[in-house]
Amino acid sequence: MSGAEIPPWCVYRGHGLPPPAGEDAPELPAPPSWRTFDGGPALPVPTASDAEFVRRLGVPAVASARDAMLEEVLTVNAALYLRRPLLITGNPGTGKSSLAYKIARELGLGPVLRWPISSRTISRDGMYTYDAIGRVQAAAAEEGADIGGFVRLGPLGTALLPYDRPRVLLIDELDKSDIDLPNDLLAVFEDGDFEIQPLARIAATQPEVTVFTHDRGGRAVVRDGHVQCRAFPVVVVTSNGERDFPPAFLRRCLRLDMPQPGFEQLVSMVAAHFRDVPPRSDDLIHEFLANSGQEGGLANDQLLNALHLTTSGAHQHDANWEVLRGTLWRRLNVLGTD
Repeated sequence: MSGAEIPPWCVYRGHGLPPPAGEDAPELPAPPSWRTFDGGPALPVPTASDAEFVRRLGVPAVASARDAMLEEVLTVNAALYLRRPLLITGNPGTGKSSLAYKIARELGLGPVLRWPISSRTISRDGMYTYDAIGRVQAAAAEEGADIGGFVRLGPLGTALLPYDRPRVLLIDELDKSDIDLPNDLLAVFEDGDFEIQPLARIAATQPEVTVFTHDRGGRAVVRDGHVQCRAFPVVVVTSNGERDFPPAFLRRCLRLDMPQPGFEQLVSMVAAHFRDVPPRSDDLIHEFLANSGQEGGLANDQLLNALHLTTSGAHQHDANWEVLRGTLWRRLNVLGTD
């Protein structure tokens, strides 16, 4: 925490560790009246698998990934209190997406729902998909053609189910999207609901339909073709700064710029990811920081890759190691050129 004291009102402390065994997850603050929703009946948050958190953050025995800066802790807690999305900017590999996993693990909010964005992504992709052709083929083959078997909620749609505690939704690299997508999300962010049109059309005769969710093996009942949240999700939006967002979108977000990690943060990250810290790790971290400064920013996993190879003895052959390290630590913003 860089020596700064965390204020007592902060429910997120920034360490990214799970609640101690036998203890309940921290109680979240009540939302403001203008961010209160009435979806129901309430659903329990699914249990998260440790494997995904360990892969993203490291083992939960030490402060994970990176020590939080005070600005990070304050901004995340403000978003929790206000039920507003977080817009995280910064260079690639600085831990922007990892923040979503830290919040979910520390606050016991279940598996992170990740929505990776590309230039072809539209808002409905995040809400639901409907396999109309598959349903027609199933009906023609006289197989079970219940419509619910052909509707799957996306990560955004799953996050907006009426869970009793908010889910964590990671909208990854929104700056890669079509220019219209941020504006298309505004209504969902404001109202916390959406309509599944194929189900809404049959609501009069089939008001309850069980559909697939984005969670592995997950199913949920949708009533009247309408999904309404109960607790607005913790939305973490990441951006590498490839383009600006509309003012209306920015106004609804709390913004945080993720800085390049320093020596202490990288030491913490290494300790979290390696059961036995590799030899000469401190020296390699210093070398990594020097190269990162020269190359305009390297990604954290480029350091982890180098450290993992040192455990194989690759660093014992100095000439080869210099070549290999140069390959591992190539700058991120140049492709095919020096």
